[in-house]
Amino acid sequence: MGLLERCEELFATSNLYDLLGVSKTATEAELRRSYYKVSLQVHPDRAPEDPLATDKFQVLGKLYAVLTDAEQRAVYDEQGIVDEESDTLRQDRCWEDYWRVLFPTVTLKDILDFEKKYKGSDEEREDLIKLYVKHEGDMDLITVSAMCCTVEDEPRLCDILREAIEADEVPAFPAFTKESDKKKKARRKRADKERKEAEEMQKELGLGDEEDSLSMMIKQRKQSREQNFNSFLSDLEAKYSKKGGSSRKGGKAKK
Repeated sequence: MGLLERCEELFATSNLYDLLGVSKTATEAELRRSYYKVSLQVHPDRAPEDPLATDKFQVLGKLYAVLTDAEQRAVYDEQGIVDEESDTLRQDRCWEDYWRVLFPTVTLKDILDFEKKYKGSDEEREDLIKLYVKHEGDMDLITVSAMCCTVEDEPRLCDILREAIEADEVPAFPAFTKESDKKKKARRKRADKERKEAEEMQKELGLGDEEDSLSMMIKQRKQSREQNFNSFLSDLEAKYSKKGGSSRKGGKAKK
């Protein structure tokens, strides 16, 4: 069975772009981030309850390899087919190793180092404005989605958005310009509660800034909060992890 048929069978669509949730014009960076997020949901270690998790994970690896190969992607875009005999889809590739090459483990130190560079940068401003437009000025949704955002950052982020509104870069959404004090206080109360919970959990697990892995932290998260935490990690890992070279072919399959 070919790749497109397997996609249809496992994900109910044979459209490679739809499966990743991106447009046909998606950049390689956008493909990378989307591939990480989707593959994380079906990774065998994270979805042990899904008997098809391994098959889905392998299919996603092949899909991503096709779309990040210029020649393969051109053929797919023009003809709607993939070359099943290409090196890209050779059967002896270990897709788990391929995934690990693309997304090395992110440590707490990596996050702290990134945070120092990200806050106050042009990139942060660009990301913030996109979130503002996407959520139509709802600061509850913006602060949850913004990377490296704490309750202490909110005044600074609001100043950035006000400047953008004054410069006519973005609309003046009432949800932002007329937000009530009650809603602001409720958001801060939630943030303070979550911060205390995170500090308590870090002490319980004995994690420090030099901890090699965040996997224990993820496992200990309550389900309702794990999704937000994993979302942050996926954005960070897919966009900022050390690149291992997407053209690398990997080794033979493990027995």
